[in-house]
Amino acid sequence: MTTYLVTGASGQLGRLTVHALLERGITPSDVVATARDTDTVADLAELGVVVRRADYTDPTSLKEAFTGVDRALLVSSSAVGERVAQHANVIEAAKEAGVELLGYTSVTHADTSEMVLAQEHRQTEELLAASGLATVLLRNSWYIENYTGQVATALEHGVVLGAAGEGRVSAATRTDFAAAAAAALVAEDQAGRVYELGGDTAFTLAEYAATLSAESGTEVAYRDLSADELTSSLVGVGLPEPYAALLADSDLGIARGELLTDSGDLARLIGRPTTTPREAIRAALA
Repeated sequence: MTTYLVTGASGQLGRLTVHALLERGITPSDVVATARDTDTVADLAELGVVVRRADYTDPTSLKEAFTGVDRALLVSSSAVGERVAQHANVIEAAKEAGVELLGYTSVTHADTSEMVLAQEHRQTEELLAASGLATVLLRNSWYIENYTGQVATALEHGVVLGAAGEGRVSAATRTDFAAAAAAALVAEDQAGRVYELGGDTAFTLAEYAATLSAESGTEVAYRDLSADELTSSLVGVGLPEPYAALLADSDLGIARGELLTDSGDLARLIGRPTTTPREAIRAALA
């Protein structure tokens, strides 16, 4: 019997990964879902999943959560600027527990990317390499929901804003990335593997806007801005300035090809073609 743990199970990717493990036939009682507040994963407990409290900033909670765990997925923290210290706590807990495989949700080309977002992922990968643990790196490209989640706004204003130029992005759905994480956790011979994960159909933001136009029947254009202009626009709609700047910087990464991959790793891991941008847009419109 193998026990699997997923951190951050109250978040979208973590929750989907738990469901992906169950869909692969893992017995619910062999899956541990962790969250800072266990009430937020009560629905998983109702399915028979073991629910444990784990706070990335609380080493004691992590030690208790990892007890008896064989394989685990560290879903990267959303606390930009604090991730490395938080991830170090998780890695130490996994090491103490004798976890046989630890997966980590990183970002595409983390070892070479110039994006600000990649820095903490790269540092975490270095911590994992130094830990002595058997690890598998799941370097995810952009979530396509970063775009489809803004469909209503794009249709209202008739524009998609960005600073990515003609750069292509290998975005995929969270469901596809979660399925890949589950596949890597349950597969054999994963230690040391590095997956560059992205959708089969890469696209520019202009192509995304054109597909949205075609599927919605409403004309939507892509407007390319400078990083500073995009940051100001995002702040203008209520985003905190540091987060807005991070998104603009990530668009510059897209322009440099840092969220693009043609590895085919995602489709191979999940055993099917990835969700296309058109399919994701249709789902968002529905």
